[in-house]
Amino acid sequence: MQIHISWADIASDARAILPIFLPFSGCPVRCIFCAQHLQTGAGGRSFRQALEDLEHQLRTRAAAASPADLGFFGGTFTALEPDHFAACLALVRRHRKDGRIRAARCSTRPDAVDAARLAMLAEAGFEMVELGIQSFDAGALAATRRGYNGDIAAEACAAVRASGLRLGVQLLPGMPGVTPEIFQKDVRAALDCGAQALRFYPCLVINGTRLADLWRRGDFVPWSLETTIPALAEGWLTARHAGVPVIRMGLAQEPGLNAQMLAGPAHPALGAMVQGEALWRTVSDALGKHPKGVARGLRAPRNCRGFFWGHRGALRTRWSALGLGTADVQWHDAPEIIVETSCES
Repeated sequence: MQIHISWADIASDARAILPIFLPFSGCPVRCIFCAQHLQTGAGGRSFRQALEDLEHQLRTRAAAASPADLGFFGGTFTALEPDHFAACLALVRRHRKDGRIRAARCSTRPDAVDAARLAMLAEAGFEMVELGIQSFDAGALAATRRGYNGDIAAEACAAVRASGLRLGVQLLPGMPGVTPEIFQKDVRAALDCGAQALRFYPCLVINGTRLADLWRRGDFVPWSLETTIPALAEGWLTARHAGVPVIRMGLAQEPGLNAQMLAGPAHPALGAMVQGEALWRTVSDALGKHPKGVARGLRAPRNCRGFFWGHRGALRTRWSALGLGTADVQWHDAPEIIVETSCES
């Protein structure tokens, strides 16, 4: 018999995003886990320098390049001082008019959005607001001194949706107070609030943060990769079933960040490892619904090939336990997984 499992791509923005990082700009506090100057690779630049660099990038982009989307990240964009906020909006308007960009997006805190500023973003040509909610859990938010609660986070999501802008939600699995179980609740809460894109940034211990001090004292233990991969896989599948893309898993590799990272589940192949785990779990669960079912062959979408066997073949043993070896797996262009099964005697 055959088991058919839908595995169509979840629609997400495929357009190029030209990021501009404004570390700590507009932030009312410095969170205990945050090292934006290292995470973004943009430390040491003034606001003026950042905008000048962006102008240069826009003017020197190949004429044949499709218009990019601008992304303002790394600070609390909607809490920028008025002159800086106005300068960013004017830049977006100007380069949308000359055709160099198509739209813009920004990241901000959920306690820094209001209807007036959201309307200004929409008028200037912004399309998405990503809220760095981190968690909806009251205990976790208090432990990290975020300064708001889950209700305020949910209200901010509603305000973004009401403005007509698209809503992205950034979560921080493994931060103080967040267990794998709480993270799954956070994913569901974000989806219930209307998130149209998610980012999962597992919490890392970075030198120079207050979290590093807690870690040195033994008061904080980051998640291991063995905890992180299945937790993110479950969250990724939950989002997938809701038709919502997870557009990033883990921080981008920056030399300055890597040199200052003390502990935590960082890995350059984290996204592929999570997707491989999610795919294996999906097939395993499907087979588990067929008593004594053993896989004899499998066809999977070609775009799964890069992560199917896991990082450096880490999932081969587990696929073998389901009855599948290299010779039993084929690739096709259909958006589904087809498992050939037979029953053991």
